[in-house]
This record gives sequence, structure tokens and C-alpha cells, in this order.
Amino acid sequence: MGLAARMTGSLRARLLWFLLAAIVLAAGAQALVAYRTVLKEADEIFDYHMQQMALSLRAGLPPSAAVGGLGGAEQNFDFVVQVWTADGVRIFESADQAALPQLAVLGFADVRARGTTYRVFSMQTRGLVIQVAQDMAARQHMAGTLALRTVAPVALMAPLLMLVVWWVVSRSLAPVARVRTQVASRQADDLSPVSEEKLPDEVRPLVQELNLLFDRVRQAFEAQKHFVADAAHELRSPLAALKLQVQGLQRATDDGARELAIGRLVAGIDRATRLVEQMLALARHEASMAAGAPPEPVALAEVARLAVSDAVAAAQARRIDIGIARADEGAAVKGQPEALRMLLRNLLENAVKYTPEDGRVDIAIARQGEAVELSVDDSGPGLPPTERERVLDRFYRSGEPQAPGSGLGLSIVKSIAELHGASVALDASPSLGGLRVVVRFPQHV
Repeated sequence: MGLAARMTGSLRARLLWFLLAAIVLAAGAQALVAYRTVLKEADEIFDYHMQQMALSLRAGLPPSAAVGGLGGAEQNFDFVVQVWTADGVRIFESADQAALPQLAVLGFADVRARGTTYRVFSMQTRGLVIQVAQDMAARQHMAGTLALRTVAPVALMAPLLMLVVWWVVSRSLAPVARVRTQVASRQADDLSPVSEEKLPDEVRPLVQELNLLFDRVRQAFEAQKHFVADAAHELRSPLAALKLQVQGLQRATDDGARELAIGRLVAGIDRATRLVEQMLALARHEASMAAGAPPEPVALAEVARLAVSDAVAAAQARRIDIGIARADEGAAVKGQPEALRMLLRNLLENAVKYTPEDGRVDIAIARQGEAVELSVDDSGPGLPPTERERVLDRFYRSGEPQAPGSGLGLSIVKSIAELHGASVALDASPSLGGLRVVVRFPQHV
């Protein structure tokens, strides 16, 4: 993988690259500005010194001053001093210095002499012209040395600052590396939450969403395992019964026995088919719960009409009067329409199954304050109080002989109700005398 690809893919490398580049650019700009500022200030200081030296000579020259005077007193000075009379006669110069041209322009000027450039300050006083000059090369050398001393701390601090930035970035991204290590070291079936300890605020939401994803995947795996376990447990008996019924059909010796065996075989197939259908419905519902489909407003009256249309054929076959006794058309809840239709369809199928012929099944939908109640009453035998809670468990069958069922209908109802935050209560029906199932949703839309 090339450097560009690593820079693009690594957040740590990207941060370090941009921060270190910013430090280098900032340090370079600061050094350049400081260098140029110090050079300018050094020029101003040297000009000031030249001016002060010239002003100090206004009072007159020492008695020994003459051409070639002062000897070694000025020999090591960087300044060249000359004094001219108004007639152009040089009466003083620094020792061992060649004459500079006499200037008519007073003040500061740059003069080319002796193969180099001088900075010259000239002033006139008492009929004399005083000149103080300095070699620009020497001046620039001293100014450059002073500027470099000023820039040196910046050059030293920049690498230290880069090391600090590298350390801070590495420490700040250590929790991200820890999370990556936790996830990478896990087994395929380990869906426990990732630790959120000491995570920065920018990373914590990502880990929280990852934990929610793990939880949904875990629920999906558990639903799959439950389905496989339930299928292995519950299909064993129907399949064994079907095998015995087929053997009974093979042993039938006359038409009457054959017809009886065929009837039993068809009934067994119907029961097995119903069991498989309910198990698949339960598996689909649990899968939808794991997927976390977004809720939407659902009108319960419309759901009731669709559920009645699903159950009306079975009710008519047994001459059972099924319908909606009363429904508040404005009663609606937030949920999943298909899941709520499955809930009510299972309640109606359970009621039709246990209601004798010529019986009755009523649906009622009403608002109770901020809540919504959906109830199904039947004229069947009802349930004893000791079994009203147990029938909500999976594969529990009541002792009613005529319709043993699969034991999944009410457990599906309970599961869907919990998905919608609703409660399920079973009681005796005050109007029809059989069983009443009430699903209470906490609030309506």
C-alpha cells in the first residue's frame, strides 16, 4: 500500500500529517517574519548609533585631532568617522581608513566606495561637515547574527511541539485502537457489547450504534435458534403421528377402514400444516422485531376489518357469528400494520376454534383516556383462572379436547403486544360468557 493510500485510510496518519505540516508552516512563517523584523530593527539601531556618534562630535574635536589622528583608538571600530571643513578640507578621519567622498547631501545615504557599499550619515555644524559611515557588509553580518539568535528558539521549539502533537494524537486515538482490538479479537458468536469506558464524545455514538447492531444480530440469532429448537421439538410428534396414520392406511383391508385412515391422515396433515404456519409466522414476527422496522400510525378499526375477512371463512363453516361489535374509528396506535393484523387474526382464530357451533365472537375497539383497548369476546367455554397466564407461553395447550391446537397462537399475540408496548389480559367475558382477551395499548396517535 502506497503512502497516499495510507494517508487517506488512516485517521491517525491524516491528523499527524496535517498538524505537523501546519506546525512547520507556522514555524517557518514566524521565523521569516521574526528574521525580517529583527533585520529592520537592527538597521534602525545602527542608524541611531551613527547619528548619536555624529552628534557627540558637534562640541568640537580633541586637541590631538588631525588627519590620521586618533590612531588605534578607532582602529577596531566598525564605524568610519570623517570631518570636513566648509571648504572641503578633511581635518579628521579614523585611523588607517581611506577617505570617503565628501557628500553635499546631509542625512543618511548609501555610498559606493572601495569596492563595497557604506551607510553614511552626514550633518553640518559650526562650519564643519561630520560624516559617520559603516560598511553595509559588516552591518548585515551583525544584523543577521542577531536575527538568527532570535529565530533559534523557534527552530528548537518546532520539533518539540511536533513531538507533543504526535503524543497527543496517539493518546487521543488510543481508545479507537482499543475498540478495534476488542472487535478484532472476538469469536464469531461473541455479540456482547463493546466497552464504552473512556471513549471520546466523537467516538462514543459510533460504539453505541455498534452495540445496538450487535444486540439486533444477537436477537436474530436467538430467534433462529429458538425456531430451530421449537421446530425440532414440536414437529417430532406430528410427523410420528403422520407416519402411524400412513401405516394404518396401508394396513386397511376394506373400504371403511381405508376411509377412516384417510380421514385421520388428512386431519393430521392439517394439524401439521397449521403448526408449521404458526411457527413460520412466529419466526417472521421475531425477525421483524430484530430488524427494528420503524413504526407508523395504524387505525385499529381497519386492522379489525382485515382480520375479520381472514377468519370469516372458518367461522362460517361452524356457523359462528363473527364481527365488530363496536369500534372507535379514530382509535389509532403507532406500530407495524402486518404485525397488528397477525395479532388480531390469531385472537379470532383462537376464539373461533374454541367456540361451539352457532356461537358468537365479537370485536371491540375503544379509547380509554390516553390508551386504546382492543378486546375479543367469545361464547366458548372460557378458561379457568389458573390457566389464563399459562396459555400465553409457547406450546402450552389448554385441556380442551376438541381443539388442541399448537400452543402458539396466544404466544404470538403476547410477543406482538410486547413489541408495541401493550399488555395482554385474559378474563371471563361478561357479555358472551366465554373468554375475553384484552390488548391494552398505552397511548393512541
